[in-house]
Amino acid sequence: MKKRRLGKTGLIVSEIGMGTMTFGSQCDEKMSHAIMDKAYDSGIDFFDTAEIYPVPPEEKWVHTTEEYVGSWLKTKKRESVLIATKVCGPGHGWFVPPVRTGRTGLDRHSILRAIDGSLQRLGTDYVDLYQTHWTDPDLPYDETMETLDELVRAGKVRSVGCSNETAWGLMKSLWTSEKNGCSRYETIQNNFSILNRRFEDALALVCRKEQVSLLPYSPLAGGVATGKYNSANPPENARFSRYAKLGERQKKMSNRFLNSMTLGATEELIKIANEAGMSVTTMAVAWSKQHDFVASTLIGATTAEQLDESLKAANLILTQDILDKIDGVSKAIPYPMG
Repeated sequence: MKKRRLGKTGLIVSEIGMGTMTFGSQCDEKMSHAIMDKAYDSGIDFFDTAEIYPVPPEEKWVHTTEEYVGSWLKTKKRESVLIATKVCGPGHGWFVPPVRTGRTGLDRHSILRAIDGSLQRLGTDYVDLYQTHWTDPDLPYDETMETLDELVRAGKVRSVGCSNETAWGLMKSLWTSEKNGCSRYETIQNNFSILNRRFEDALALVCRKEQVSLLPYSPLAGGVATGKYNSANPPENARFSRYAKLGERQKKMSNRFLNSMTLGATEELIKIANEAGMSVTTMAVAWSKQHDFVASTLIGATTAEQLDESLKAANLILTQDILDKIDGVSKAIPYPMG
């Protein structure tokens, strides 16, 4: 599998990475290990997790994913795997993180507490990439970036990144790091898929100009781009089938990912993929990793078999004709996820 550099760092990762947010609630430890083993044996050396995983976040499951990744990591040579994890941002009125009794944030105290907990659960003395999971808009970037730099200097973290960040926030953080002479965000992990191309509007330019790498999550749009929701009887245990029955936050997310426009766009994308002799899943992953600002596209699974179609994209380069047809769908149905 081909590899790419994370930002300006010395970290070189597989162009497809393994996301782990299903491990614990949807996958038991045995299945989680089987998924990671298959990914590893296929050439994936980059694994992404978070202190709050699995999702949707629940107190009874929280931290389980890092523990599963940690127990699996013991079966591999540490230097053969690059591990990324995340620290929670602050709670909001509609969401209280089930860690540290909801007292989360990106201040020094919270970050130092979070990294020590993650390292213990992962069973390692360092992580290769440490990311802020979401923003702390009322806290100056100075404290966050200086604390992250402290972790790098202590050897607990090799590099740092952000997730769910805005174009303004990313530029503000980069300016802060330059001003203070400390570590900067080398990566940004945001939602980016064949059904959600908003990253291209402004953030792609920041990544190109500042040499920050995107780590796209949900390259299959939470499974919508696989076409499984286009069937007459979509699986009841699928993510957005379940989310539609949960709290207000999950219902809103379900409506964003799953609506008439995303289903319509997916129907057209399935036709393009079929004509090209591949699954729409393979095409969507290949499309994601074909962008110059993308370092590693993060795939997910609840069974080892689900990796097959995504892994077929490993050495696949989509032709310009296919890319033009995909662009045509995006122009006909712009911003299907709102």
